[in-house]
Amino acid sequence: MAPSTSSAITLRINGEKYTLPVDHRTTLLDALREHLDLTGTKKGCDQGQCGACTVLLDGRRAVACLQLAVAAEGREITTIEGVADGDRLHPVQQAFLDLDGYQCGYCTPGQICSALAVIEEHAAGWPSAVTEDLRPEAAAPALSTEEIRERMSGNLCRCGAYASIVQAVARAAENAADEVKEPVA
Repeated sequence: MAPSTSSAITLRINGEKYTLPVDHRTTLLDALREHLDLTGTKKGCDQGQCGACTVLLDGRRAVACLQLAVAAEGREITTIEGVADGDRLHPVQQAFLDLDGYQCGYCTPGQICSALAVIEEHAAGWPSAVTEDLRPEAAAPALSTEEIRERMSGNLCRCGAYASIVQAVARAAENAADEVKEPVA
């Protein structure tokens, strides 16, 4: 008897559970778009090079075109549809809107998901390829333009909105840092 090449899986996406039958070779991107009609995550290169399909898996960036849906079972998946709080945009989304961090908008969902992770990674003190002082006792580097560009480099924008994207990430990170500093009433 040949082993089965499909099974029913349960995915936790944006706080909701979805059970669906999938071929074991189905990518997370195709499960989201074709099986669950969550089309905010875009299919760009389908080779993991453009970042248009970036989602968050347990809070970390992942290109959904290279992630098998069966391997995402049991993990918390956040897509662009789960970023806003109802009708209220997430501060990263608002910064992209305010600073024109998009042009055609195709890469924007992946850019925003990546920006969310960038801000968290930086706040946690993770270094990037351009971080100069990697010693454990060194203070976290400032989230400079160079740091943002490096950290966002896995997301391509064919329209060239990079300057606005960097500004939007910087503003959202600054706002997030300000929220941390404010005392809770």
